[in-house]
Amino acid sequence: MKIHEYQAKSILKTYGVPIQDGVAIKSMEEFDGAVTKLREAGVSQFVIKSQIHAGGRGKGIVYNKDKKDEIVVEGGVKFFGTHLDKARDYASKIIGNILVTHQTGKEGKEIQTLFVAEGIDYKKELYLGILLDRQQHKNVIMASTEGGVEIEKVAAETPEKIIKIWIDPGLGLTAFQSRELAFGLHLEGIAFKSFLNFITKLYKAYEDIDASLLEINPLVVTNDDNILALDAKITIDDNSLFRHKDVSAMRDINEEDPLEIEASKFDLNYIKLDGTVGCMVNGAGLAMATMDLIKLTGSEPANFLDVGGTASAETVENGFRIILSDKNVKAILVNIFGGIVRCDLVAAGIVQAAKSIDIKVPVVVRLQGTNADEAKKILDDSGLNIISATTLKDASEKVTKSLS
Repeated sequence: MKIHEYQAKSILKTYGVPIQDGVAIKSMEEFDGAVTKLREAGVSQFVIKSQIHAGGRGKGIVYNKDKKDEIVVEGGVKFFGTHLDKARDYASKIIGNILVTHQTGKEGKEIQTLFVAEGIDYKKELYLGILLDRQQHKNVIMASTEGGVEIEKVAAETPEKIIKIWIDPGLGLTAFQSRELAFGLHLEGIAFKSFLNFITKLYKAYEDIDASLLEINPLVVTNDDNILALDAKITIDDNSLFRHKDVSAMRDINEEDPLEIEASKFDLNYIKLDGTVGCMVNGAGLAMATMDLIKLTGSEPANFLDVGGTASAETVENGFRIILSDKNVKAILVNIFGGIVRCDLVAAGIVQAAKSIDIKVPVVVRLQGTNADEAKKILDDSGLNIISATTLKDASEKVTKSLS
């Protein structure tokens, strides 16, 4: 689960991590109150930051929500210093409109929340990220002197500028690793000591909240040599949310794909993609292999959909409904391995769903495992537009052929 910048900073603040403070507002009626609150805290310079679940906000373009091609203003993040009138005017223009960045796609995202934040004077931008390295089975801390730039670009163009430190889960972050990061970022004096304090508290926050990603970009060295998080991005492991009710309450479904939200209601693992072949598979590994083979045969998957190990008729029908809600889907590939679930029951569910929903696109079905022969007969005798396949390669080739 992703959360907004202002929410991430509120969490980090409870751990004593130095952050750029601010107040989140949902409407312009709250603007003056936010400014007053910040002024009472000693803030004299202001930044307006749009809050959406995407990077590149500062370089994005804000479009009119009603007139899709009309540019309202360039940039979803702006520094105004002491010019409050300009800050207020800018905020009123962008709230409720659509911000398009390199991560949102051309459809963009509506700005429903603004973060009225303190303006920070700083002299250096750095990058810092913590995430799980699944190959090493360890958390890894990545740091770079190239702050404010997408880490993917740094990795592609100047990989030598990325420092990586893997954390032994039994030992945790050690003092010498913290110093290694500080030296790698060319810090010294007050900034060096400030960083050691910063990274220790940041890593504790990362572990305590069961984050799968914590990214600070940029991490800044202020004019008085303190280390501070100017931005913050946190993604929480969904499997841990049952023990983080306060964090779970931060979920903003307006930022999530409507089909993914609908799928979660039926305990389906669904992720929308950009292709034309809808996929319904049981098991995440089999789903990944299915999508790979679809690509190898010349098509593109429209989604990842794992219906789980107990694919009932109801589950299959809900899966079809969600897949077909994507207008880009031109064909469907069902690939079920009958281990826990019997293939003939799945086949009966597919036939029932096809009749109920009135599926108008080609459906290729591969069922292997328990009662696979009975399942094939059920599909062949159904009289529906269902194409049977025996192997995964056969299925992927048939679904690609059905598109032509």
